[in-house]
Amino acid sequence: MALKKKPVTGMKDMMPREMEIRDYLIWLIKDTYKTFGFQSMETPCVEHLENLCSKQGGDNEKLIFKIMKRGEKLKLSDAREENDLADAGLRYDLTVPLARYYANHSNDLPAPFKALQIGNVWRADRPQRGRFRQFMQCDIDILGEAGNLAEIELILATTSMLGKLNFKNFTVCINDRNILKAMAAYSGFKEEDYDEVFIILDKMDKIGPEGVADELKTMGYAQENVETYLKLFEETSPDRPGLHYLRRKLGSCLSSSTADGMEKILSSVEAAKECEFRLKFDPTLVRGQSYYTGTIFEVVMDDFGGSVAGGGRYDKMIGKFTGQDTPACGFSIGFERIVMLLLENGYEVPKKSMKKAYLLEKSMTDEGLLKILALAKADREAGKQVLVVNMKKNKKFQKEQLEAEGYEEIQECYAKVDEEEQNKGEYVIWQSQ
Repeated sequence: MALKKKPVTGMKDMMPREMEIRDYLIWLIKDTYKTFGFQSMETPCVEHLENLCSKQGGDNEKLIFKIMKRGEKLKLSDAREENDLADAGLRYDLTVPLARYYANHSNDLPAPFKALQIGNVWRADRPQRGRFRQFMQCDIDILGEAGNLAEIELILATTSMLGKLNFKNFTVCINDRNILKAMAAYSGFKEEDYDEVFIILDKMDKIGPEGVADELKTMGYAQENVETYLKLFEETSPDRPGLHYLRRKLGSCLSSSTADGMEKILSSVEAAKECEFRLKFDPTLVRGQSYYTGTIFEVVMDDFGGSVAGGGRYDKMIGKFTGQDTPACGFSIGFERIVMLLLENGYEVPKKSMKKAYLLEKSMTDEGLLKILALAKADREAGKQVLVVNMKKNKKFQKEQLEAEGYEEIQECYAKVDEEEQNKGEYVIWQSQ
């Protein structure tokens, strides 16, 4: 039986054109974030199953690729359920592994710790446009900083990076889980019902206010509570005046510290931003992960029609490892979605150095080849990217390939060994424009 050529469903092979963009994007991300003081770190792709299933990852915990126990630990005859067969899994995000990492190494890390982590994660999800079962995430997190400086720095760093890719038509949406709770409390919902109410509210952009109202009523919530709740959203504008309105309207349900913190984040980011984007206070923003405890944010891009980055504050997660809560806040870029948009828009990676190609006739002598290799070595030492390759029989196709890669023919030459053999050393130089 022939082996399968196509990758496993939900995975993808990367072509050179995409890899050029991916490599450049990783470089740009690291270069930009390091100017904000973030430090690179890494965690294993395999994580303890009990950490992944700690009820902090929301629906992602249903999508774990589990790893079977090995050797004597694998006892098929004694297994009663799936988890009896597995003790580890592929990470579904970078946040839970980061929390374990910090709990394990906090004594050896600066305070606060500004972490930068880029790596693949895996989810057994249904593949669709811009979504795969293996995909790269890029996270920046600030651990040990309780103040709003963490949120401000994360938003400024992320938007600065997007600006360097010439993205302009994007919006940073900001909310706070405590504002969501205050609005629910004011409307008469019970605290134990908040999560269910927020799950329905999270569908607002898809089903609209009427759809949210219908679902809430279907779940048995009182019509008076539902109407009061939706009226708050109707009367709250997506800006600082909207926040002022909620502050007056919600009264004691909304703490002054939460409102003041949101005010500071909005005003500071607006004043200090390094590129052009829209900043929006969005009281309908929920973010699905249950580990968020305060500020939450997303980047919505018009070209994509959805979110390309998101994050928030998760002050309780590290405490599950250490028994002591640690302030933590992070922002994750949708790496794969950014790559997809750049490919679709025909993005060209800035040329850092000239590319040069030497096309050699097959009749090239050994002495002539050594001459070419010496020339190529000198070019590389001068910072050029050099390709040395034999001419193909189909020169027309080879020429088209080189032109597609940005080369143009500049001259035909001879690697002179002596006058008699000069015609045996023919080569053609191509160079990027």
